[in-house]
Amino acid sequence: MTDLGIASLLPTLMVLVFAIWSKRTVEPLLGGVIIGLLMLEPSDVMTNLTGIMLSVMADETIGWVILVCGLMGSLIGLLVKIGGAVEFGKMVATRIKSGTAALLMAWLLGLAIFIDDYLNTLTISSSMKKVTDKYRVSREMLAYVVDSTAAPICVLIPLSTWAVYFSAVLEESLNIETGEGFVLYLQAIPYMFYAWFAVVLVPLVILKKIPLLGAMKTAEFNMRDKPVVDDTMVGDDKADGYSGRGVLLNFIIPICTLIFFTWYLDIDILKGVILALAVTVVLTFGQKLLSLADTFDTLLDGFKSMLLPLATVVAGFMLKDVNDQLGLTVYVIETMKPLMTANWLPVVTFISMALIAFATGSFWGIFAVATPIIMPLAISVDANMPLVIGALISASVFGSHACFYGDSTVLSAHGSGCSVMAHALTQLPYVLLAAALACVAFIVVAL
Repeated sequence: MTDLGIASLLPTLMVLVFAIWSKRTVEPLLGGVIIGLLMLEPSDVMTNLTGIMLSVMADETIGWVILVCGLMGSLIGLLVKIGGAVEFGKMVATRIKSGTAALLMAWLLGLAIFIDDYLNTLTISSSMKKVTDKYRVSREMLAYVVDSTAAPICVLIPLSTWAVYFSAVLEESLNIETGEGFVLYLQAIPYMFYAWFAVVLVPLVILKKIPLLGAMKTAEFNMRDKPVVDDTMVGDDKADGYSGRGVLLNFIIPICTLIFFTWYLDIDILKGVILALAVTVVLTFGQKLLSLADTFDTLLDGFKSMLLPLATVVAGFMLKDVNDQLGLTVYVIETMKPLMTANWLPVVTFISMALIAFATGSFWGIFAVATPIIMPLAISVDANMPLVIGALISASVFGSHACFYGDSTVLSAHGSGCSVMAHALTQLPYVLLAAALACVAFIVVAL
C-alpha cells in the first residue's frame, strides 16, 4: 500500500465531478481507476489495470453479486412474462387511491422485507413501479423510498444479512466468544441513528411534512406533465412481453418462496433466488404459460437486463481496490485521530467513516477495516462502546444509501426505472438531512 496523503483523495474527487457533470456512472468510475493507477505506477498502467480487472472478477463477493443480481433479473423478467407481477400491480392498484398511498405502501413493504437489501430493492421497485406510474409519482421518488428501506431497515432488524455480517466482524475484531458479537450488535441498534432517521424521514417526505427539495422537486414537477395512465392499463406491461394469462398466485408463491428460503437457509439470498426461480419455472410449465424456449429466453433476457448495474458495481469495486492501494482509508483515519476523545469519538467516527464509505463504495469492507482501529481507541478513551459501534454501522449505511455507484443505489434506480445519477442527486438532500440529524444525536448522547 502506498501512502500518498491528501493526494489519495484525487481519484474519488475526479469521479464525483465527472459523474455529476456527465450524469453517468461507469465511465467516471473507470476514469477514477485509471487516474489512481497513473498515480501509483504511471509506467505500467495497462498491466495493473488488467490485473485489477482480473482480481475483482475473481473475487468471491463479486461472483456472488453477479449471480444474485443476474438471477433476480431473471426472476423478475419471468414474473412479468407470465403475468404474476402484472396481477400484483392490479391488485395493489384496486386498493390504492393516490400517489401518497402508493408510496406509503412501498415504504411498508420495505419495512416488511428486511432480510436483505438486494431482495428489498429489486422486489419492491419492480412490483410497485406501475402503480406509482399511474398516479404520476416520479420514478426518482419511488427509488428514494425503496433505497431508504434497504440497508437502513436491514441493520435495524437483527435477522438480516447485514446483522449476521457485522456481528461476525465484531467477534473477530474484539476476539470475543461466538454469540457475543450479536449481543453487542443488539445493544448498538438504538444508536444506529442514521438508519433510524433515514427510515423515519420517508413518510414525512411522502406526506409533505418535509417539502420536496432540489432535484426531487424538479422530478416530481416534470412527472405531472406526463399523461395520466388509464386505470385499465395499470400493470399492463405489453412491452415487457406480458403473456396475458397471469394469476396473482404466480407472483405471491415465487416471492414468498424467495423470502422464506432466504431466511430458512441461513439468510442466503443466492440459494433463495435459485429455489424461487425453480418454483416459478414449475408454475410456468405446469400452467403451460410459456414454451421451454420462451421460458429460458426470458430468463436470459432478465439476466442481461442487469448488465448495466452490474458493470457499475464491478467498476466501483475496481475503484475501491485502487483507493486501498493509495491508502485513502488509513489517511482519513489518521487525520481524524486527534479529534477522537470520549465525547467526540462517535460523531467523528460517523463522519470520517461515512466519507470513506461514500468515496470507496465499500460498506461492509470499511466496517471490517475500521473496527480493529476504532474499537481499541474507544476502549482507551472509555467511550460508550455500543454508541461507537452504532456510529460505525451508521457510516456503512450512509455509504450504501448515498454512494451513487453503491450496489443498493444502483439497484434501486434500475428497479424503479430511472438513471443512477438521477436517483442519487434527487435523494441527496434527504440523505444529508438524515446525516446531519445523526451527527447531532451522536454529539448529544455522547455528552
